Amino acid sequence: MIFTDDTEDTLRSAVWLVNSAEDPDTLTTIADERAFLSLFPYTGRIDRDAAEVAALRELRARLRRMLLAPRDEMVAEVNSALAESTLAPQLRRHDGIDWHLHAVDDEQPFAERILIETAMALIDVIRADEGSRIAVCDDSECQAVALDLSRNRSKRYCSTTCANRNAVAAYRARRAR
Repeated sequence: MIFTDDTEDTLRSAVWLVNSAEDPDTLTTIADERAFLSLFPYTGRIDRDAAEVAALRELRARLRRMLLAPRDEMVAEVNSALAESTLAPQLRRHDGIDWHLHAVDDEQPFAERILIETAMALIDVIRADEGSRIAVCDDSECQAVALDLSRNRSKRYCSTTCANRNAVAAYRARRAR
């Protein structure tokens, strides 16, 4: 494990949100938000309404900038996000998850809590100088974000679809020779 479980979960969640903006957009309805929540079971206030979906959709571009920024710019993005929110850090233990930090009150808007949790996760990334683990997918036809949490830093693609497409292309190129 490179980071703590809550940091890895938050990074996965942020990457999912960012990549939901890729074609086809997979965050357009309340049902899409429910699908997100089934993968990433957040606690606290979740309104499950059109306004919340719109706020999550708007957040995606900012999360992408934060995740893909070079280290010093990532610091500026994180500091900006933290400065915008009323922080109320508390250690919490719930739902079978051991002690972890909630940086804002559970009643703050969902999109704000995701932004701050992502900022907190990126603090770990910055401190460990592991920003290279977050990059744009190596598939030339894809602009999604790839998160590499492997021990050997071998993940280059955002999904098995992109990895398989490139493996097949490489195989065909070898066979053509």
